Amino acid sequence: MNSQGPQERNINEAAADWAVRLQAGGLSAVEQAQLARWQAADRRHPEALAFARQTWDALAELRLDSELAGTAPPRRQPGRPATVSPRPRRRRLLPRVASAVMLVLALALGWLQGPQALLYLQADYLTAKGQVRSLQLADGSTVELDSESAIRLDFSEEKRQIELLAGSAVFDVAPMAGEEKRPFIVRSAGGQARALGTRFVVGRESEQQAWVGVLQHSVAVSLEAPAQVGTGELVVQQGQSVRYDPQSGVVALDGLDLQRATSWRRGVLVFDRQPLGVVVERLNRYRPGRVVLASSTLAQRQVSGVFRLDMLDAALVTLTQELQVQRFDLAGVSLIY
Repeated sequence: MNSQGPQERNINEAAADWAVRLQAGGLSAVEQAQLARWQAADRRHPEALAFARQTWDALAELRLDSELAGTAPPRRQPGRPATVSPRPRRRRLLPRVASAVMLVLALALGWLQGPQALLYLQADYLTAKGQVRSLQLADGSTVELDSESAIRLDFSEEKRQIELLAGSAVFDVAPMAGEEKRPFIVRSAGGQARALGTRFVVGRESEQQAWVGVLQHSVAVSLEAPAQVGTGELVVQQGQSVRYDPQSGVVALDGLDLQRATSWRRGVLVFDRQPLGVVVERLNRYRPGRVVLASSTLAQRQVSGVFRLDMLDAALVTLTQELQVQRFDLAGVSLIY
C-alpha cells in the first residue's frame, strides 16, 4: 500500500528511476512535465540525474562487454598472419565502473542510513526489511509489525496511544473492561484511528496519507485538522477500509481485500491481476536490494501469484521467466527490461 512519488524519495533513488525511464525510450508529455518539475524543485536534482544517466550507460556497456567477452574469437583465415587489436575499451570503462559502484553505494546509504537512522532514534519497536514481528504490550494488546515498520508508544493515565512512524501494523486491542478505561488510539500521518472493537490495520503511505482497515468490529477514523474537502471523521465497520489525507479527508477504499493486503502476516504476498509496478514496489519492501523497472509500459503488465516471503529471489526469477523479460544485477540493484 505504499505510494511514494519521486519528490518523496531519496534524491539518488529518484534520479536512478528517471535515468532508467529515459534510457528505455521517449517519455510521455505527462512524464516530461513531471521530470521538469522534479528537476526544478531542487538544484541537486539535475546533477543527480546526470550522474545516474552516466551510470546506467556504464551498466549497459558493462553488460555488452561481458557478452562480447563470452563470444568466440574470429577464426583466422589460412595464410594470413594473426593480428592483435589494441584494448583501450577496458581502460575507458574503469571510471564508469567506479561511477556505477558509487551510485550503488549512494543508494544503499540513502536507504539504510537516511530514514532508517531517524527511525532508530524515534521508535520503540521497528522491523528491518523482510522482517515481520509480533509483540505484546503492557495492557495485553498485541501488535504485528510488517516489514520496514516502526511504532512509538505513548501510554499515559488518560490513553493508550501508539504512533505509527513507518510501514503498517495490525493491532489486536485489549478491550476497555474492568480497570482498563483508557481508549486505544493509533496516530499516523496527521490522523488517528480509535478502537471501538478489537482488530484493525493501519498503513502509513506518506507524511500526510495513511489507510485503515477493520478486521473485527469497528474503528473511528479522524483527521487532526479539518479536511479541505469531504469529511474529516468516519466510523469504519468490519471488512471496510478508508484512506485519509488533508486534501480529500477520510475516503472509503472500495474493493480492497484486507486478507490479501495483510497476507504478510501469513508469510506470503498475494497478487491478483496487479500491475508489475505495484508488485515490484511490494517486493522491494521485503527483499534485500532493489528492483527497478526499465519502462512505464513494463510496469503496467498484469501479474498474479502467491509468493513466499522467504523465497522472494525465486519469485523474481519466476516473474522474469513468465513475463519473458531480462534482468541485469549489480551489487543489489536489479534492472528488469
